[in-house]
Amino acid sequence: MPLSKVELYAAIRRDAKVEGLSSRALSAKYGVGRRTVAMALESVWPAARKELPARASRLDPYKVVIDQILREDLDAPRKQRHTAKRVFDRLIDEHRAQGVSYAMVRAYIAGRGPEIRVEEGRGPPQAFIPQTHRPGDEAEVDFGDVWIQLNGVSTKVYLFSLRLSFSGKSAHKVFASCGQEAFLEGHVGPGVLAQTPAAK
Repeated sequence: MPLSKVELYAAIRRDAKVEGLSSRALSAKYGVGRRTVAMALESVWPAARKELPARASRLDPYKVVIDQILREDLDAPRKQRHTAKRVFDRLIDEHRAQGVSYAMVRAYIAGRGPEIRVEEGRGPPQAFIPQTHRPGDEAEVDFGDVWIQLNGVSTKVYLFSLRLSFSGKSAHKVFASCGQEAFLEGHVGPGVLAQTPAAK
């Protein structure tokens, strides 16, 4: 299975530090260019990809016109508002739009319409906050009640469950109590991640 870029950077840094491999040797070992090796040795995290500039569209000269129509529709009665077809027809008839298709107009209105409502204070902004989990930064921990047969007696014990947010790997241990000492031992116990199939 190929390494992710984060794993590749970590492996290159480890081999450079522990084994003392040269840039040339690292490049040959991992099948990457010298520039990638240099970047891995310079920073733990790969640089974010550069966003490509938006490509020009045949619709660009008419976007101002469409925006104006959508803004006017905010105050118009519902039955008098423009459909995408009506906007397209107006572009052809009034502005002699060449090379513009109905699908282009419809797609632009679908994306731009809600934005104009927000800009004009007519709708709530829709925000998306991506979750980012860096290695070793976060984990979820919980205890759960488990009943086991201990020497023929039904006994209540506590299952410690730890899940790493970055990898999704988990570890489980059973304790007689769910006190602080069990909580701490669950985190630092020897080979905690190797004791569960989910962590492999």
